[in-house]
Amino acid sequence: MIDYSDLYRFFAHTPALRPWLAHLPAQIAEGFSPDRWGDLPAWESTLASLPRLEATEVELKDAVRCAGNLSEEQNRQLETILRELHPWRKGPWQIFDVFIDTEWRSDWKWDRVLPHLDPLDERLVLDVGCGNGYHCWRTFGAGARQVIGIDPSPKFVAQFYALKRYLGAHAPVDLLPLGIEDVTPELRAFDTTFSMGVLYHRRSPMDHLRELRGTLRRGGQLVLETLVIEGDLGECLIPEGRYAQMRNVWALPSCATLESWLRKCGFSNTRTVDLCKTTTSEQRRTDWMTFDSLQEFLSKDDPDLTLEGHPAPLRAVITAYAD
Repeated sequence: MIDYSDLYRFFAHTPALRPWLAHLPAQIAEGFSPDRWGDLPAWESTLASLPRLEATEVELKDAVRCAGNLSEEQNRQLETILRELHPWRKGPWQIFDVFIDTEWRSDWKWDRVLPHLDPLDERLVLDVGCGNGYHCWRTFGAGARQVIGIDPSPKFVAQFYALKRYLGAHAPVDLLPLGIEDVTPELRAFDTTFSMGVLYHRRSPMDHLRELRGTLRRGGQLVLETLVIEGDLGECLIPEGRYAQMRNVWALPSCATLESWLRKCGFSNTRTVDLCKTTTSEQRRTDWMTFDSLQEFLSKDDPDLTLEGHPAPLRAVITAYAD
């Protein structure tokens, strides 16, 4: 479905990544298996139907957008095709005259994270569980030399490559249909690794933190964003049922607890650099994501609680360094 030959060549010429290259083509083939994803042929058809359009301007630093000289009919055709990849969760994206108003204002999260990043110039970056790759583009726009996103959902991968056609077909930014368990253990290759909105979905958060450490060279920076609770060292919420209607939420630690976990898993200089309550302005239903969103997941009597009576979503950004 997607040509990864340029990425394979990059892996071949990067000694730290060569151990992964031995397995990567087979992993990608498995990630795109029609046996696992019955809708895959439809997504492939959508990609194939995208019109060939040339952008005269691309902006990746302060937003993610491209512009060009398109007719109204070309913009309508493009919008119709991109809507076939609904739901669009991370963004927003301005693709010619088509504004993709996504469920999440991911640009707001980026603005919270950016001041706490080590300079990204010439860095090799991994974005774990990156969805459709919005933050991959922002990372590249901030100066990274190569960005690799991984997410096990082929629909998100299809969204990414639909937009990459216009944002930079040969840009060193790629998205693989994989999970972190597919990254070669103890690769120790990346300068910066992002894990944003992933930890609470992992059945074993300690294992996830150890996997993240294994991706980073010694001294590399981890940028971890996750749901937390207010509380002291040792406190952690483990929902027995759903959390904000999500079935796969396993653990929401306090910031002090999470920093302790990170130190135990081989990180140093752990710092909680941002703490932000998620609002219905940042996560909401839109014309490009018409399913239920945060407003439907909060208690109607008390918006500080979820439907299940848990504390409403509170997100922390924590930075740490691999020992």
